[in-house]
Amino acid sequence: MSNGVMVIVIVSVIFGVLYEMYKKHLEFKSKTLKYNQENDEQNNELKHQVEQLTKRVQTLEKIVTDEGYQVQKDINNL
Repeated sequence: MSNGVMVIVIVSVIFGVLYEMYKKHLEFKSKTLKYNQENDEQNNELKHQVEQLTKRVQTLEKIVTDEGYQVQKDINNL
């Protein structure tokens, strides 16, 4: 009888520990998923900003390389 009770106690402790480990794993997985979603949102926002800045630089390059801009600059230098 003593051995049977001891086996039940050991099995109960092992399953209790395994259950706690599983809960911790689920918590970690949840935090990781939330962190990844936040990073995805940040990445999308940064991509949008880079696209806008690229368009602005292209516009500025067109203005600076325009012949009319160069003529106006030469006139201002005189």
